[in-house]
Amino acid sequence: MAAAVETASHIRAARRGSIRGSRRKALFWSYFFLVLFVVIFLAPPFYMLITSLKSSGEISAQVNPWWVFHPTLENYLGLLTEPNFVTFFRNSAVVSLCVVAISMLISVPAAFALARMKFWGSATLATGVFLTYLIPESLLFIPFFRIFAFLRDITGIEFLNHWWVLIIVYPTLSVPFCTWILISYFASIPKELDEAALIDGAGYIQMLTKIFIPVALPGIIAATIFAFTVAWADFLYPLAFTTSADQLVLPVGIVTTLIKGDVYNWGQIMAGSLICAAPPLIIYAFLMDYYIAGLTAGATKG
Repeated sequence: MAAAVETASHIRAARRGSIRGSRRKALFWSYFFLVLFVVIFLAPPFYMLITSLKSSGEISAQVNPWWVFHPTLENYLGLLTEPNFVTFFRNSAVVSLCVVAISMLISVPAAFALARMKFWGSATLATGVFLTYLIPESLLFIPFFRIFAFLRDITGIEFLNHWWVLIIVYPTLSVPFCTWILISYFASIPKELDEAALIDGAGYIQMLTKIFIPVALPGIIAATIFAFTVAWADFLYPLAFTTSADQLVLPVGIVTTLIKGDVYNWGQIMAGSLICAAPPLIIYAFLMDYYIAGLTAGATKG
């Protein structure tokens, strides 16, 4: 009897040791791939940072490219005192804020109607809204040229080479996806809220403004971040629709003004790219929890 008990205890101890060994191995490989992921994805921004702190002579010299021997802020100071760069930043800020406002004013009511006000074809329409987002923008700017030419002939207004034209075209990218995000979030809200509000005599506008918007705030924040990122970072549309220096936004302005022929001002290019990436980075740093909650609401609720 004692031998059997001793054998059983040895078996349990061996199993516990095997489990601990498996956990240690899993933990080791988890940290290994996590470190590998961090190194691979942080290497480019790190290289941009150290290059932006170098002078043109040090960048051209045959020295270690991953180290700054004589740090300098001349690239940042040169950009921040350059009138064109300030214009690029202002244009990007105005365009992005206007696009966010327009996208939310369209997406929130549209998502509420498609998610809660069931009508014939609402599910098909919701799917169609998302499918429009899947159309590559490289296929859309040519039809936009034709539309703007038609509108110019009718109204006499020149739409091309004006920064405000981006406020018209960017919502074609942001509104479909923002609407899809909010449809998932609104659909996850319990239907008892609708019924209670209707019993109390509330209309659909009151339901949206007083119930659904406060409850769906994480989803709205996620959609807002997405709309801002699209408007701030897009490259193709501003490259196609704007050409004058005073009409450019940051992504295109940095490339067109700091690359002259075959001469690349790498220090200011890297500094400008980091400055351009700062606003979205700050927004994601403070609102990441809301962004994740909004994107995953449809899969975790309901």
